[in-house]
Amino acid sequence: MVNFKKARERMVETQLAARGIGDARVLEAMRKVPRHMFVDEALRDQSYNDHPLPIGEQQTISQPYIVALMTESLGLSGGEKVLEIGTGSGYQTAILAELAGRVFSIERHPALAQRANQILQQLGYQNCIIRVGDGSLGWRDDAPFDGIIVTAGTPAIPQPLVDQLAMGGRLIVPVGDKLGQDLYKVERAPEGIRKTNLGGVRFVDLVGKWGWKE
Repeated sequence: MVNFKKARERMVETQLAARGIGDARVLEAMRKVPRHMFVDEALRDQSYNDHPLPIGEQQTISQPYIVALMTESLGLSGGEKVLEIGTGSGYQTAILAELAGRVFSIERHPALAQRANQILQQLGYQNCIIRVGDGSLGWRDDAPFDGIIVTAGTPAIPQPLVDQLAMGGRLIVPVGDKLGQDLYKVERAPEGIRKTNLGGVRFVDLVGKWGWKE
């Protein structure tokens, strides 16, 4: 029987802190959120390993290090309004809910959205809302956002997401082809848009009007 608390602690120390994740709030959130609750029961003994896992609908729960890297890159201090594109399992949503004021999350697959919502409710997260739809269009009704995180690869940065960034806001998005992407941090500053390449990643496809076609 896996001791999940110890496995979480080991994950934080060996996969995150040891590889340069230094934001204390991010590390604490990763220590707290029960990642094993967001994967199928048959895979729970692997839930704190250093790799993605399948969650159905040909989607995955991202590797813990990538979740931490993307979250840290948002630079959250508490109280922010964050948009997540690709709810998936709901794990990244929970991490964001620990760190931000409100989290708005969009998922293309109704079954995944429903399951993620159930788990988040079960764990007591009241500051996140999930919508089914095309994430590449963003969430115009509640824009602008202090942070936007895209958990799927796209051939180009979706313009609606850039448009929905608040001044000083940050967008974290994997951009490239279907075999691999570069993770970009896009910042909206008074002098314009700044882009920083955070390194190579590989994500499932962002499908939508401003992403890949079906």
